[in-house]
Amino acid sequence: MKKERVLITGAAGFLGSHLCDRFIKEGYHVIGMDNLITGDLRNIEHLFHLKEFEFYNHDVSTFVHVPGEIKYILHFASPASPIDYLKIPIQTLKVGSLGTHNLLGLAMAKKARILVASTSEVYGDPTVHPQTEDYWGNVNPVGPRGVYDEAKRFQEAITMAYHTYHGLETRIIRIFNTYGPRMRLNDGRVLPAFMGQALRGEDLTVFGDGSQTRSFCYVDDLVEGIYRLLLSDCADPVNIGNPSEITIAQFAEEIIKLTGTDQKVIYHPLPTDDPKQRQPNITKAQEILGWEPKVERAEGLKITWDYFKALPKERLYEDSHHREFKG
Repeated sequence: MKKERVLITGAAGFLGSHLCDRFIKEGYHVIGMDNLITGDLRNIEHLFHLKEFEFYNHDVSTFVHVPGEIKYILHFASPASPIDYLKIPIQTLKVGSLGTHNLLGLAMAKKARILVASTSEVYGDPTVHPQTEDYWGNVNPVGPRGVYDEAKRFQEAITMAYHTYHGLETRIIRIFNTYGPRMRLNDGRVLPAFMGQALRGEDLTVFGDGSQTRSFCYVDDLVEGIYRLLLSDCADPVNIGNPSEITIAQFAEEIIKLTGTDQKVIYHPLPTDDPKQRQPNITKAQEILGWEPKVERAEGLKITWDYFKALPKERLYEDSHHREFKG
């Protein structure tokens, strides 16, 4: 029996690689696509021997062609950390706008259902807490984070336009802070930053006074939410994340306790437009998808710490490398 085919963009990234694993496990033929500007082939090298997997090294901001039938498209191509989108702002804007436009066109041509990965960053520095899907956000379009925030807000707008005008089957997920194996240690996000510092014997860096909050969702829980949303009938945006909220200062202490290190916490000024609070309201996901996170933070952190500890020592010092893309 011929397997249904699914296209996953950003396939060599943290989330994309876990999605490749899940869809192969579910019996699909997976077409992975990534330009490797922030992705890493090491995340998917275990799949290359499978006949159910193929990989295209391609930038979705240019024309996208995939021969043959496609059942589903999952658009997860995008820089996703502050270090990334501050270094490559134009590419960040292009993958959210031109890349999304190209993939929506491909979905139309293939009569495929498409799920796009949006983010809690569409809420900006929120004035509503916790954040519900009907909150429109508080975003600075010209601040340093604007290239990511506004790319994702445009992505949602054009996706919904294709749904309402063309009748395209679309799904929009708003992803809150997610963690787990295959994250890059030095990409600027708080969890891998703390764990990388602990592994290198450095003090943990907290920005601001540490009172800002985040809510961390383990990657397996997120992937389950993505899978359920894709197969649901809901075209409106849905928050997927773990509502268990913690301050950054408390989180730093959790990491010190987990790692058994004796590092101090040092404080640096808060970056411009850094959100003070981040916590998802997941009522919609619970009611529509029957989804809620299962993995407790202590359990997920231990799995992630064990993954990072097992990495070759040289990877602890790897910088965030980007391929050069012009324009």
